[in-house]
Amino acid sequence: MSEPAGARHSLAYVANLSTLFKELPLPERPKVAREAGFTAVEFWWPFEVAVPAGDEVDAFVTAIRSAGVRLTGLNFFAGDMPAGDRGVLSWPGRETEFAESLVIAVDIAERLGCRSFNALYGNRVDGAEPARQDALALRNLATAADAAAGIGAQLVLEPLSGADRYPVKTAADAVKILDELGRDNVRLLADLYHLATNGDDLDALVAVHTPRIGHVQIADVPGRHEPGTGSLDIEGYLEKLEAAGYRGEVGVEYLPTGDTVASLQWLPIAQRGRA
Repeated sequence: MSEPAGARHSLAYVANLSTLFKELPLPERPKVAREAGFTAVEFWWPFEVAVPAGDEVDAFVTAIRSAGVRLTGLNFFAGDMPAGDRGVLSWPGRETEFAESLVIAVDIAERLGCRSFNALYGNRVDGAEPARQDALALRNLATAADAAAGIGAQLVLEPLSGADRYPVKTAADAVKILDELGRDNVRLLADLYHLATNGDDLDALVAVHTPRIGHVQIADVPGRHEPGTGSLDIEGYLEKLEAAGYRGEVGVEYLPTGDTVASLQWLPIAQRGRA
């Protein structure tokens, strides 16, 4: 087990409130994150459906504003995540859901100043040819990239672990899609937990792909818990990423082993409010 330590770099931390403070209702989490020292937060899609009611959207925006934190990242609608869905970009038959939820995501981002969207690719679907799914994903990514560009925002594409039918597992998988798409505002989301769990080479990630990275997220390996509970040299890799030119933020996206506040002991309070 590695020893937790304060940051050895100057990258800014952001609290992912879809994994942290889950002991509280979602609307209460921004305020508690601010009380814990964070000044910026990110979320997965914060609603149960692709098209939530207007008052639900307003309540989410109000919770962020009232807490005095910035929203720096938002996932697009990804289907039923607890049931195993991992995005609808490449899912034939769900084009309308994606298009309608995209409008809502961009509206939230405009209202809160968020300029980064996580576009989960989606699992392989029974009865759909992979080539058809990939073509659909490229069309949806292009549409979303145009919408994001309209507000000066980026998309990030994330390799995932723990989802056998999700085809984007390594940094190279994601970069291949980025190259096919050819949009400057669509970049790689380097979640060190997912990449390391999948056996990706994190040193090669730093050496080869740093210029393509739009966001970084962290959790320890194995277990996806707080730094210090596993063996991944998280701080070491963040230090290397910064030395290689990464200047973005670091999403704290782990599953706490217990109370969230107690699980944050690895990160001094003074280092949580630099974002």
